[in-house]
Amino acid sequence: MRTIIDHAEQVYSAALQTSAAANSPVVASWRRCMTMHRLQPEEKRAPLRLSEAEFRAAREASERLIADAREELDRLFLTVGKAGCCLLLTDRHGIALERRGTRADDTDFQHLGLWTGSVWTEASMGTNGIGTAIADERAVTIYRDQHFLSANIALSCTTAPIRDHRGRLAAALDISTCRDDINDMTISILAQAVRDSAQRIETNLFRSAFPGARFLMVPDSGGSSPALLAVDRDDLVLGANRAARLALKLDDIRIAAGLAAADALKEERLPATGDLEEAERAALRRALTRSNGNVSQAAIALGMSRATLHRKMKKLNLH
Repeated sequence: MRTIIDHAEQVYSAALQTSAAANSPVVASWRRCMTMHRLQPEEKRAPLRLSEAEFRAAREASERLIADAREELDRLFLTVGKAGCCLLLTDRHGIALERRGTRADDTDFQHLGLWTGSVWTEASMGTNGIGTAIADERAVTIYRDQHFLSANIALSCTTAPIRDHRGRLAAALDISTCRDDINDMTISILAQAVRDSAQRIETNLFRSAFPGARFLMVPDSGGSSPALLAVDRDDLVLGANRAARLALKLDDIRIAAGLAAADALKEERLPATGDLEEAERAALRRALTRSNGNVSQAAIALGMSRATLHRKMKKLNLH
């Protein structure tokens, strides 16, 4: 492992080369840390820590995020916790809201600042998994001496951003470890695990943002994340997650203006009279299914006479 001095020299040398920063996201982050945040790789610094009141306010502002992520955090920790890993869930400002770790590792992680109430941004701690994932809005792995600060080169972390129901950056999920025997294969497995968990939390956030809605998966969206639409009882689009927005070229303006799911999905449309007939047929079929084929019960549910229902069923060829 590089010494503190060797690491600092490497950071200075690479960050000052414009071409290196253009070709490497890590070096680009190092350059930001030096030029934007005025940090030095050899300095010793701890993450910013919020006061109790500030931390309480941050958690209250992220109540839905915490609630929708809690079960997934527990599940992920059962998978990676015994391997000497720590989990952090942060908000979009890098504030650590939730943590999972074993007591045996708590001292090491607390010393590094991997604790609730800490602020893990590039401005606070230089290049790091959480801060760089938030800055670049993409999943990143920062492996040992890819960290900006020399004090953090024993740490390996992999982080995935989490987006809200409108596709905006909302949070970050991080796995960190100080194990000496960590290797590229292990860190790749952890990186996939954290991306999968972040994706499930995103889906939870999207579903909880539209209670009572139906959810449609966009076919052939071409992305690694599920592209989801939330639609109301009239099949008008209420919301779309980031993958669906990218796949269907949707934004808040189009959604707010009123958009039929069939139009968003570019489905072949029937003539207007066909639309009405299909809607009526669907309503009758639902009523008959719910009544297990009992025409009298279906008629009562639809608010019409049994004779009227029979006429409609004959017209729509539902007998």
